[in-house]
Amino acid sequence: MFDTDIYELKMEGAFEHFTDELSKIRTGRAHPGMLDGIKVMAYGVEVPLNQVANVTAPEAQLLQITPFDPANLQHIATAIRNDQGLGLNPSDDGRVVRVPVPALTEERRKLLVKQAGEKSEEARIGLRTIRQDGIKDARQKKDAKELSEDDLKRVEKEFDRLMSVYQQKIDEACKTKEKEILTI
Repeated sequence: MFDTDIYELKMEGAFEHFTDELSKIRTGRAHPGMLDGIKVMAYGVEVPLNQVANVTAPEAQLLQITPFDPANLQHIATAIRNDQGLGLNPSDDGRVVRVPVPALTEERRKLLVKQAGEKSEEARIGLRTIRQDGIKDARQKKDAKELSEDDLKRVEKEFDRLMSVYQQKIDEACKTKEKEILTI
């Protein structure tokens, strides 16, 4: 019999990646996860921001970054400023970096909703690729006479079921994110 559990784990991984990507899209409120994708040049190597500093959100419209080593302060501010996708302008006082999070304009909100839609489409493409790989493997086993025609049909039905489950999860996560973005 053909085991679809491996492919289900891959689909779960693709969904988790999608939710991580969604969490990086900012809403109107400041949250430390907004800066998860930032890489800082520290000690001659690019490292994730959370490995060189502590990121907190003391207010709804402010992020505060406290570096573990004050020598990295300028590098942190530069890395945040250089990430155009965030549109943030950090300032530092010699000890901490403060990043004011401006309120989103209607145009920016629509752009972020569009970005969330693009991420959901990327996740769907990933799921379809996993499904195609699984069905291809099942067909190879059928050609090698390890699976019967009925078993192949059952495998295809199982993949269709998995696809609908994960596509529904993606739709729900995307709708939730859209609601967060559009809430003023």
